[in-house]
Amino acid sequence: MIRLVLWILLLSPFNSFSQPENFIAGKTTGKLPYLEYGLGSDRLGGAKMTYLDTGIVVKVVDSTLVNYRVQLSRNHYAYLPKSNCNLDKSLKPEPYYLTSSWLINGDDDFDYVGISLDEKLPYSSLQQINPSRIVVDIYGATSNTNWITQRTTATEIKNAYMEQIEDDVCRVIIELKHKQHWGYSIFYRGNRLMIRIKRQPLSLELKDLLIAVDAGHGGSNIGARGARSGIFEKVYTLSIAKELQNYLQNEKAEVFMTRTGDQSLSMMDRIEMLEQANPAFMISIHLNSSVRDSVRGTSTYYRYIGFRPLSEHIYKSLLNFGMEEFGNVGNFNFALNGPTEYPNCLVEVAFLSNPDDEKLILDPEFHKGIACQIVEGIKKWLRDCSEDD
Repeated sequence: MIRLVLWILLLSPFNSFSQPENFIAGKTTGKLPYLEYGLGSDRLGGAKMTYLDTGIVVKVVDSTLVNYRVQLSRNHYAYLPKSNCNLDKSLKPEPYYLTSSWLINGDDDFDYVGISLDEKLPYSSLQQINPSRIVVDIYGATSNTNWITQRTTATEIKNAYMEQIEDDVCRVIIELKHKQHWGYSIFYRGNRLMIRIKRQPLSLELKDLLIAVDAGHGGSNIGARGARSGIFEKVYTLSIAKELQNYLQNEKAEVFMTRTGDQSLSMMDRIEMLEQANPAFMISIHLNSSVRDSVRGTSTYYRYIGFRPLSEHIYKSLLNFGMEEFGNVGNFNFALNGPTEYPNCLVEVAFLSNPDDEKLILDPEFHKGIACQIVEGIKKWLRDCSEDD
């Protein structure tokens, strides 16, 4: 009899999930709530795990001055800014939650994976390449999915399936048709987790694409200053961005500019307007700076591996222009590299802190040359994407 009782306890679903002894439940709130892996930080903030939707239930188990430590699952924790969490002692999280049926379909613009859940649970995602896949981990979820309905209206999704990688972490794997990631977003409709996937454009000609160009800084945010001239970064990023706009428009592309004058825009302002514009991809123009005036060169930056090809092609094109090499930098914690909705690339054209680079930056012809090379890099990237068809 004792053995039977022990066996029943071991099989009990309530025994599989350890609840923290002391926690307060809460829900995510505000614009673009996000999770960080830990308490490390740099000048751009801590390393972000994921952005989240609002209204997601979290278990707060500890806190720092500005963050809550939240338990995502039995073995996973993260940090959530206090400004993005409303505590609610009346919330009583269940010891476990189940997934239900899936629907994979598409409309005129996007493909969708919809997953029914008992509750709005936290998640994280990543991009994989060779083959191209989107992987989403749903924390606190155990699969009870016995229906994955796949419709032919989904044209970018090759296949979608799940793995229960831990007792309370359900992994969603979405295989894509094309090698290039064109973007995705994750949000809830009620308790249904939605993964919306952007398709590769039907035409990869510049004349058929909407391209976003961001001129870094502006208004009260002057950016870096020239080592000798004292020039403001914000003035020259706008000049180069406008030249890039001109070259793209000469190719008949439609261009969305985050700013065309000396206005102040927060990163949140830019992210929101880019989300509304829904570009095919985005280029952000900046000028670099270092405490050592010997450091010089050009560089490009991306956060997600699926967006690296755009930054890599632009980087190689700038090197062909004769720029010194600084590097193609991945996993970069710049706010405008954060959105997963579209490929994006930060271009740090040259170093204002280096006297030789500063001379180049002061030359208007240099702005035209840089813009021309960025467009050439974009063209090569698009040709590479088209070879995938």
